[in-house]
Amino acid sequence: MRSHHRLDAWKEAMKLVKMTYNVTAEFPQEEIYGLTRQMRRAAVSVPSNIAEGAARNSNRELLQFLIIARGSLSELETQVLIAKDLGYHDGEQLINQINITFSRLSGLINSVRNKARSAPNS
Repeated sequence: MRSHHRLDAWKEAMKLVKMTYNVTAEFPQEEIYGLTRQMRRAAVSVPSNIAEGAARNSNRELLQFLIIARGSLSELETQVLIAKDLGYHDGEQLINQINITFSRLSGLINSVRNKARSAPNS
């Protein structure tokens, strides 16, 4: 098992990807190349960046990828709110999962930052 498979942030992000795909499958067909694609790309970016960071050689590199993942998560949140405003979905379940993922990811970021501070050459 790869190291990122054990991370709660990665596990929650994987749930978020599945939810995003299920929700966007119900969007209007004309959104397939617009909001649907953007939301799916942002959602997939979250666990992908966590995994890539976990495969790197230092806490500094891991932290960089975790911060990118958090940015993608914020991007997805904005897109969910846009979809809600457009009446495509109520957004409640996705926002809840985004919040869970954000919390796990923030905890991981804080943990890695603390490790990086205590080990100057990591």
